[in-house]
Amino acid sequence: MILVYDKTFEGFLTLVYEVYYEKLQPKEIVSKVPDTLLLDEIVEIKEDKEKSLKVLEAIKKKFPKKCFELILNIFMCDTKEFELELLKYIILGFKDSNELFNINQKEVFYLQNLEKELFRHVHKMYGFTRFEELEDGTLYAKIETKFNVVYFLGKHFLKRLNNQNYIIHDINRKLAFIKSSDFLGVQNVASFEEPKLSQKEEKFKKLWTTFFESIAIETRENKKCQQNFVPLLYRTYMTEFL
Repeated sequence: MILVYDKTFEGFLTLVYEVYYEKLQPKEIVSKVPDTLLLDEIVEIKEDKEKSLKVLEAIKKKFPKKCFELILNIFMCDTKEFELELLKYIILGFKDSNELFNINQKEVFYLQNLEKELFRHVHKMYGFTRFEELEDGTLYAKIETKFNVVYFLGKHFLKRLNNQNYIIHDINRKLAFIKSSDFLGVQNVASFEEPKLSQKEEKFKKLWTTFFESIAIETRENKKCQQNFVPLLYRTYMTEFL
């Protein structure tokens, strides 16, 4: 059996409800109906707010806080196929919440490692995110990331930028963490116009690029070593590599 859902968290919780109460036995969970002809039964799960809320409340009540947070974190790994393992993990927790810490359980081991991979990526983005000053003084950062980390970055810089307004914009996912005088949180970005930078920003970008080039020692250039420290994935919007 193949289950199809809409890739939303609420949609996934609805899927958990259907599997648990209808005794479904999926061997694959996908976000769209396969184009190829398959012999397996295909069941489309439509988001149901009442069902998803029921599952959410049950998880909050039954699962330790750390395990509930793991479920939320895993859903940020949106470039990975985690759904089947996460489904097994949740069902395992409903049977015996103590087993959620047992790494001998295949799904527990997989999800814990995936969460570690997520936070390694987040940690790197702390250092590789570059802000630019806009005309109104707002700091603006564009990112393209392996996982959906815009919330983690927004929360991190909230502690470091004090009262400064800022925007962290995930270009591919069309999401932005916005901190302004009247809003704090993540919003969908339906359309996007390239913002105008302040005059000071243009000046400092040139200074930073000049500094980066001037400290380089041409005879000791090692591209392979450089890529180990700053992989190409993170360079798209880094001022020193533009």
